[in-house]
Amino acid sequence: MLRSLQDLEGFTIGATDGDIGEVKDFYFDDEAWVIRYLVIDTGSWLSRRNVLISPLSIRHPDWSSHRLPVTVNSEHIKNSPGIDFDQPTSRQHEMRYLTYYGYPCYWGGADSWMPDIYPRGDGLAPGGIGVPHARKERTSAQPHENDGLRLRSCKAIIGYHIKAIDGEIGHVETLLINEDSWAVQYLVVNTSNWWLGHRVLIAPEWIDEVSWRDHTVSLDLKRATIRTSPHYESSEQLNREREATLYDHYERIGYWHIEAVIERLE
Repeated sequence: MLRSLQDLEGFTIGATDGDIGEVKDFYFDDEAWVIRYLVIDTGSWLSRRNVLISPLSIRHPDWSSHRLPVTVNSEHIKNSPGIDFDQPTSRQHEMRYLTYYGYPCYWGGADSWMPDIYPRGDGLAPGGIGVPHARKERTSAQPHENDGLRLRSCKAIIGYHIKAIDGEIGHVETLLINEDSWAVQYLVVNTSNWWLGHRVLIAPEWIDEVSWRDHTVSLDLKRATIRTSPHYESSEQLNREREATLYDHYERIGYWHIEAVIERLE
């Protein structure tokens, strides 16, 4: 199931020995378009210190009570490596964080997560191993000096201008997150400046380039094609049939077909 970014903000994080704060933001990998960390505001408990929680730690979410249980305790979180949220998070910082929790590094393979580690829904205890997932990522096993720039704030991309091949067509209104893989499945684009009340979905694989300096997302699609695409209504469940209609409109192969082929080959 897909969840809106706004729906997940403010969720309570429940450690094994009590609640420790609320979800403030998310860091996603701007190449694989997968949520790597949740940014947690711990409030007065840690003197307003923000901490990172990996999706690998999350147990089955309680959507009705807006609560995300995790497999770690408050003392473990309290002593986790500090992160300067005003600076890009480098691979070295990530490696220190992942080593602290006993998680393998997620980069270096062909999938969004390494073949033996994946958010399962029941959470990984520190040092735990998950199951594989097949969402392609092009990356190297070795940290590069610019790798830290690949982690981006989900909140920061809201409002970015969307540019088609032949001109602007709207702005990013929110992101839709896959609750199983924590992938950014779609960008919800508000085109109301061009077509009143029209919202459309854009998959990350249709993005040609993101200019983080100019706050723009460029697509390899034409405005007319986007204009005639299926409208997105947040009140309606986005099921596989609706997704198939969307991909058929853009003459693209659905990601679920690609994942099925990869799983058969593994």
